[in-house]
Amino acid sequence: MRISTTIFLTDETITPVRLARELEERGFGGLYLPEHTHIPVERTTPYPAGGELPPEYGRTLDPFVALGQAAAVTSRLGLGTGITLVAQHDPIDLAKQIGTLDHLSGGRFTLGIGFGWNKEEAADHGVDWATRRELGRDRMALMRALWAGEPTAYKGEFGAVRASHAYPKPAGGAPRTLIGGAAGPKLFSQIAEYADGWLPIGGRGLTESVPVLRETWEKAGRDPSTLQVVPYAVLPSPGKLAHYAELGVEEVVLQLPPAGEAEVLGVLDEYAQYV
Repeated sequence: MRISTTIFLTDETITPVRLARELEERGFGGLYLPEHTHIPVERTTPYPAGGELPPEYGRTLDPFVALGQAAAVTSRLGLGTGITLVAQHDPIDLAKQIGTLDHLSGGRFTLGIGFGWNKEEAADHGVDWATRRELGRDRMALMRALWAGEPTAYKGEFGAVRASHAYPKPAGGAPRTLIGGAAGPKLFSQIAEYADGWLPIGGRGLTESVPVLRETWEKAGRDPSTLQVVPYAVLPSPGKLAHYAELGVEEVVLQLPPAGEAEVLGVLDEYAQYV
């Protein structure tokens, strides 16, 4: 099983360069980074985990800049977002960022996408909360048109692009794409439609939900062997990882603390038993 990691990298934590080098030297599979452009102070949206919102949410580094640094000092480490809030981006700009990062890293990028929880953050980006999933789907389709091998036009409900020359392209025509979110028919339908798999936070309830996703996947005409389920932000134990393996999981993303170098490297020492 491939063991990857995620962390809220901030201006106060271990640096992307130091962490990426340590991960590759220790044999970890990948580094996934979250995204929040800003956290409005006047916020009515509750923190999904309950309680006060941890301060690192308002201090996150831009994931693409940080992953670019990580790519420059590694050669094997997988690089990903967990997750990119696609609806909050200009899709033409985002397609260029993704194509560039994937090209410069030698095809190591995984695009984890999601639809967010912070209504105020999304609103500042001009996102209508009720249609954010449809907007994300539309923006993914527009980006895929820009990544196509030949100039391809796209016109959707929320955006359009002319047939264009747009290089570099991601390896294979598009990066591996995983969608995050809670289990449900709408999410599973979108995964089966345009993604490579699911990025479930914490990995709870997979015994019940993975068979449902597999059924949706196969009904959409997708090859059953290609579905990827990647439990995300997991606090590991041997029993938990063994259970994931029984479900056919081939990669798990372990949570690192948003801390300084000494603490993060200490946790990597603890996680070394799983690599």
